[in-house]
Amino acid sequence: MSNSLEVSRPLPGVHFGGTLRLTDVAHSNARDVIAATEASPQALSDALAQCDGLLLLTGMQAIADEPALLVRLSRLFGPEVEDYRQTLTRSNMVHESVPEIFVVSNIPSVGRQPPPRPDPPLTADGKFPTQYPQRKGWHTDQSYRRPPPDISLFFAVTPVPQGQGQTLFANCAAAYDALPPAVRQRIEGLEGLHVQPGTGRSRDAVVAGDAPRWLAPHERSQRQPIVRVHPVTGRRALYLCESGQMDWVEGPLVGLARAMRRRGPPAGRADGPSDPARVCSCA
Repeated sequence: MSNSLEVSRPLPGVHFGGTLRLTDVAHSNARDVIAATEASPQALSDALAQCDGLLLLTGMQAIADEPALLVRLSRLFGPEVEDYRQTLTRSNMVHESVPEIFVVSNIPSVGRQPPPRPDPPLTADGKFPTQYPQRKGWHTDQSYRRPPPDISLFFAVTPVPQGQGQTLFANCAAAYDALPPAVRQRIEGLEGLHVQPGTGRSRDAVVAGDAPRWLAPHERSQRQPIVRVHPVTGRRALYLCESGQMDWVEGPLVGLARAMRRRGPPAGRADGPSDPARVCSCA
């Protein structure tokens, strides 16, 4: 780690993640943080790996006025930072002056509404829900791309009030470690089918009997290994999404739909279908 940077981990209240900041906190701002990481480019990637893939950078408010700083930071993780104008992303979700930034907002012109809150909003013991199906929306960003991004960078231009924003992160390496050995052996080598949301191929759409829409060649479901090995740490991690971003028409596991058609549905169930580094910058 660079002498001008320090990492504290884990994040407060959890068992993974960490915070990166300048040692001279009195002069910590986005430009200084980025300059320090550019002076020691490997330090940022090393810190991300040490923190199990979740790293909070403090003092970055200047990105709101100078969004190109987010792209400058992104390039420290890999040479390929995508121009969203070239990925068939809807134009209203591409930043107007920095096309490498994908805009997520619930106000016009994006108008992307957040998913419904959990129902009920708390668990039976009064805690914040994190598990499916009470908590829905778990996914890995753009896992349906080929290849998918290696890293996503998020910057909150206008943070929501405390208690209303419910963006959660999960440690999928820890999730893999927690699996029984027999399950780990069973899923080794399996592939999942990932698909873009809104194509009528989610579990809910299939259960409801909705007809999936035709997929253009660039939209077709992508095979991804269920277990991926981190290129730096060597740790195995689960690489799956919740039902909304997996293809339940042809999958969600490669070959599953075909096997089900051969064997027929199990008793008690109704018939039904069952490179270089790439960086995703979000604001």
